[in-house]
This record gives sequence, structure tokens and C-alpha cells, in this order.
Amino acid sequence: MVEPTPLRATSLHDSVAERLRGMVFDGEVASGDWIDEKALAAAWQVSRTPLREALKVLAAEGLVELVPHRGCRVVEITEADADALFPVMALLEGRCAFEACQRADDEAVHQLRRLHDELERHAAAGSLDGYYRVNHVFHSAVQQLAGNRWLDRVTGDLRRFVRLMRGRQLALPGRIEASLNEHRVLIDAFEQRDAARAERAMHDHLMAQLAALKKLRRAQARSPKAKEPGRAR
Repeated sequence: MVEPTPLRATSLHDSVAERLRGMVFDGEVASGDWIDEKALAAAWQVSRTPLREALKVLAAEGLVELVPHRGCRVVEITEADADALFPVMALLEGRCAFEACQRADDEAVHQLRRLHDELERHAAAGSLDGYYRVNHVFHSAVQQLAGNRWLDRVTGDLRRFVRLMRGRQLALPGRIEASLNEHRVLIDAFEQRDAARAERAMHDHLMAQLAALKKLRRAQARSPKAKEPGRAR
């Protein structure tokens, strides 16, 4: 018989993993960067053991890679990865939009409209960081509204890798305005309760992101000295 033992809701390494995950998604450690375990352990006042356990969790999620005898670094999403990933995400997020639109009541659509209005404000202010953050919340809200646990699982798993690029395509001149126009079509489809149109709009929105990312990379290849904004990667 198993002895009754109280369990903590969140273990130390889970807390460390959550914090590390946030650093990766927020761009505090960029793709390809090595993680300084010693510095983090000192800064967070934890031993190396929970930190290493947390890194194993992130490695299992595919966000970092453990390199024998060298340490751990954040994975890099290559151009080939993006070319393969975005069409799949376009299909998945398009389906999320279709099912979400079918399920959405007036309150749900109102909440999406509220998020869209925030996007409008950030775009008007030229805030790439603000636009990126609200855009992520919007897409996640559509995913949750779909209410399909299998779709949610696979979309959520792949969204982590899209987040590693941290809205990099928004740095392309004119892209934030184009993205906003794509969202306008999408929110109108929701308000009209046109699920098929919502699916097409979301699919095309994701593919437009890929096209913008490729255009940005070509521009940077022609101008090697050009640097991406630090917080809008």
C-alpha cells in the first residue's frame, strides 16, 4: 500500500522550467544562444540540479538541445524549418478559426473584437512588441475557442516553435500594416459568423507571415550589416 504523502502543486524544477520557457519565448535568450547554468543558478538562488531537470523538460519540448560536454543551447529555427512549419500551422490555425467561428457566441466574438482593437492601437503606435504580444493572445484565444482538444494539442505543440521566431517577420517594412489588414478580414468573418471565410483568412494570414519572413531574409542577405530589432525577433 502506498503511504499517503502530500504533493506540492508545483515542484521547484517545474517553476524553473516555466521561467526558462518565458526567457526563451521573450527573446531574453535568443535562438542558438548557450544557456549559462552557473549564472542562472546564482541569479535565481537554486542549485544546478533543478536547473538541469528544467532544461531536460525544455529539451523534451524541443525548445533547447543538450550538447554532450558543452552544455545546453536554445534551438535554432532555420529557413528550411520555417518553410516546412508555416504551411502546417496555416492548416491547423485555419481549422481552429473554422471551428471557433462555428462555436462562437456574441460574448466570444466581443472578446476577439476587443483583442483586435488592441492590435489596432499597437499598430497605430508602431509598437512591434505590443502588437506581437497581443497577436499571440488573439491566436491562442481562437485556438481555445475551437474547443477541440486534439486540434488544441497539436497546434499548441507547434506554436512553441513559431514563438521562437518571435514575430520576426513584423520587422519587414509595411508588414505590421499588412498583418493588421489580414486581421480585419478575420475579425469581420467572425462577426459575420462565416466559418469558411474565417478559415481562409487565418490560413492566408499564416502564409503571409512566411512570405514576409522570406522577403525579410532576402533583404538582410543583401545588407549584411542590417540588424533585427532586439525585442521583435
